[in-house]
Amino acid sequence: MSCGEPHETDCSEVLAEVWLLLDHECDADRDAQLRRHLDECGPCLARYGLEEKVKRLLGRSCGGEHAPAELHQRLRDQIRSTVLEQAEVTVERGPGGTVVEVNQTRVESWRS
Repeated sequence: MSCGEPHETDCSEVLAEVWLLLDHECDADRDAQLRRHLDECGPCLARYGLEEKVKRLLGRSCGGEHAPAELHQRLRDQIRSTVLEQAEVTVERGPGGTVVEVNQTRVESWRS
């Protein structure tokens, strides 16, 4: 997804990391970068707001019960994998560090 406006961080990259932001799993620099994007991009901010509401609803619906740690981790991994797949983002971890690749298709339209 892209709103069509130029940003320091691409919309699809931000949306792929929305749950990391919601769960406070980003380092301070990445958190600030993602929040700057949300401040300037209405469509991404709306999507962030929707995900935030889903997270709160899930929290209330669970009634304070805690899932076993293993289930929690499997769900978190599956959600992250699905979000990255939908955003066409690949993450490769290796001894040299982590490589993140965002596949983008740019669509432009012209008016005469």
